[in-house]
Amino acid sequence: MTGQNILALAASFGLSLVWLRINDAIAHRGWISSGLSRKLIHIGTGPLFVLTWLLYADNPQARYLAALVPLAITAQFVLVGLGLWPDPAAVKAMSRTGDRREILRGPLYYGIAFVALTVIFWKESPTAIIALMLLCGGDGLADVIGQRFGRATLPWSPRKTWAGMLAMFGGGWLFSLAMLAIFIQAGVFPGTVLEMLPAVTLIAAAATFVESLPLNDLDNLTIPVTAVFLSYLLF
Repeated sequence: MTGQNILALAASFGLSLVWLRINDAIAHRGWISSGLSRKLIHIGTGPLFVLTWLLYADNPQARYLAALVPLAITAQFVLVGLGLWPDPAAVKAMSRTGDRREILRGPLYYGIAFVALTVIFWKESPTAIIALMLLCGGDGLADVIGQRFGRATLPWSPRKTWAGMLAMFGGGWLFSLAMLAIFIQAGVFPGTVLEMLPAVTLIAAAATFVESLPLNDLDNLTIPVTAVFLSYLLF
């Protein structure tokens, strides 16, 4: 374990925990709703975490060290959800109804996706970045925009709206392209964003359709699986 990777791990843990605790605190004080806090955690955690990948040295251990961050946070989710770690602020921030057991569904699947994508794909291809950005920027914004501005519901999914569907596509597409641009500029990936544009657009469109399906609490699994499958075909 190099000194560079230790510093990168510390920075990743620090940023992730600060973001989580800020949202826990403001939701616990009633400054924002627990639903909005849950989605802000959902939207912001991924980009902050992925950006810290650039801090790690290029060696075989790096991906596993990076994965310790979502693994530790996911382990906390499990303990809180099971009632073994009393944390009212976390429950209020990450659950819809205040039931701690909700954390064992959506938030847990979210953490599992982060760990798996980091370990399996890391910086070897754009796959993990696209999948995580669709999950964060896309699915996260879909709920926020859909609840506030959605009026017309989807014929095949009455609990979801056209506004949320558009936010899913636009947010996931923009987050993916922006993060890929940063990694290309850093020399991680060859080529240009323009060259990746058709593939990212197709993946975002497919993930948007999957997100629109009436599959309660499974978006955090179905979206990354869709992105991984198409990325394997297109990259």
